[in-house]
Amino acid sequence: MTDTDTELRVNKIRSGTVIDHVTAGEALHVLAILGIDGTGGETVSLGMNVPSKRLGKKDVVKVESRELSQGELDVLSLIAPDATINIIREYEVVEKNRVTRPAEVVGILQCPNRECITNAGEPVDTDFSVLDDGVRCEYCETIIRDDLTAHIDV
Repeated sequence: MTDTDTELRVNKIRSGTVIDHVTAGEALHVLAILGIDGTGGETVSLGMNVPSKRLGKKDVVKVESRELSQGELDVLSLIAPDATINIIREYEVVEKNRVTRPAEVVGILQCPNRECITNAGEPVDTDFSVLDDGVRCEYCETIIRDDLTAHIDV
């Protein structure tokens, strides 16, 4: 048996997004960021802990018939900083980009501080500065370091 006989094979998608080079074990968090929980009818393919020359192991997420918003890419970059985004149209890669960490994330995360103005019913979007080890609320200065996906408000 050759190496090509043992490789994981997943069908090509006609159109949509392939998120490659996701940190191993983070694919389910990627689905949470995208709001995919299995009830929306999206066709999704996952590869978890797939061998990677660059990362050792990686996850791959394919979402058919959907291109990601900039907000989704911004949050994705926080949990998968090495991710590559491939836009597919008619079975061809038409765009390929690496995610970049933004300086701030607006209107995507919910502040965990119940006393924060963003949780007081005021018409204000959340605004977080991106730090090396997490994000900081610009209103109350609460820092989120772990499990960003628990604070996604997309």
